[in-house]
Amino acid sequence: MGFVTPDLGPAMAEIVLAIGICVVLIVDLFVSDKQRDLTYLFAMAVLAITAWVAGGIGVSGQEITFSGSFVADPLARVLKLFALIMTALVFLYSRSYLKQRDIYKGEFYTLGLFAVLGIQVMISAYSMLIMYLGLEILSLSLYALVAFDRESPVAAEAAIKYFVLGAIASGVLLYGISIIYGVTGSLQFAEINSALLSGGANETALLVGLAFIVVGIAFKFGAVPFHMWVPDVYHGAPTCVTLFIGTVPKLAALALAIRILVEAMGPAAAGWESMLIVLAVLSLSIGNLAAIAQTNLKRMLAYSTIGHVGFIFLGLIAGSAEGLQASLFYTIIYVLMAAGAFGVLILLSRRGFESDQLDDLKGLSKRSPWFALMMMLLMISMIGVPPLAGFYAKWWVLAAILNAGYLWLAIVAVVFSVIGAFYYLRVIKLMYFDEPENAIEIAAPLDMRLILSVNALLILVLGLFPDRLIAICAQIFA
Repeated sequence: MGFVTPDLGPAMAEIVLAIGICVVLIVDLFVSDKQRDLTYLFAMAVLAITAWVAGGIGVSGQEITFSGSFVADPLARVLKLFALIMTALVFLYSRSYLKQRDIYKGEFYTLGLFAVLGIQVMISAYSMLIMYLGLEILSLSLYALVAFDRESPVAAEAAIKYFVLGAIASGVLLYGISIIYGVTGSLQFAEINSALLSGGANETALLVGLAFIVVGIAFKFGAVPFHMWVPDVYHGAPTCVTLFIGTVPKLAALALAIRILVEAMGPAAAGWESMLIVLAVLSLSIGNLAAIAQTNLKRMLAYSTIGHVGFIFLGLIAGSAEGLQASLFYTIIYVLMAAGAFGVLILLSRRGFESDQLDDLKGLSKRSPWFALMMMLLMISMIGVPPLAGFYAKWWVLAAILNAGYLWLAIVAVVFSVIGAFYYLRVIKLMYFDEPENAIEIAAPLDMRLILSVNALLILVLGLFPDRLIAICAQIFA
């Protein structure tokens, strides 16, 4: 049997992005530090072209190529487009921050684009091998980004912790993949699912392999008890890198969970729902309780992320189309909220000063009434108060879990959401009821101020008019 040329159409977005990365690398070789905006503009152009290509792939139905290892479908299309948009947002927010600290280098954009390439591959992966390849491209890029500021010992320490723990998690995931391969005889998701449905698989070996895979997925999400890296990396990395890590990779983690647990394992591999229940409850409880004790804003948002991951897991636990739709909707809304929150931290930072303490928000309403209002919208949305988008995200997840018969899980989620409201309200209290510790004016480029305002107001708009985004999520898993 001769070599069959694969259909490259479904993977065209990844091909364009890879070529674009090479172009950005070459351009950056020939520009000086004063001309670094050229690298930024080329990187943004690459994201725009890739988004245009990705927008025309997987509109309806499912296209599979590379011998069943790569898929283009509506889920891949939506996640890829959103990942590209959020990466462009990260690049825009980061530009002034990097300039102020004299680390405005082309490496930030090339590493960011490589990370997005890994995310794109993960989203469309239809075999364990391709999924792992995308995961490693993403992970290696993130390790380097955390240590991007070479003059910062805190960033170097965070990068080493992240690298060591990430390597262990990757090894655990790879070991689980090898067990599943031994049980089913295949690495491709469709064939794994068929093998499990046909029966005859060693249940003990399957359960062990599944446990290792769930551990790997939990680490990439930052779920308890595999969350040790999250607060340290969020705190130690430059704020612009924290912004990236806290947003775009969450889309890849969701794809990782859906592709492996739902599409490959499915209902035939009973047991992963019980594992996710434990992870969800631990994440909701420890994430929200630990966040209350934080005085550092980035660490508070890190533990907040862990709590939100618990909600994303609840949608997966429901095991229904409604649950998957709710998890996707929640992830998209959370990524938007987190981008806005970290964007405000970058806005308040300046040369020689990191706005990463809660006290740095004191009296923000007097220094900048508009951005205090934007931050308040984001915090209220994270609590889950109507009419903001965070309310609909939590409501849909709770409805899915109730329809699946998990009343006690819904009660646990509501209780810890109420507890978590404390630290979000504390931020609002500091901004509106405390006196400012300084009267320094906020200086940020007009484009950042404008997009950050749009980012925060979009949370309100999606809360008032959620129908379109809900319909998109519903169509994917219909």
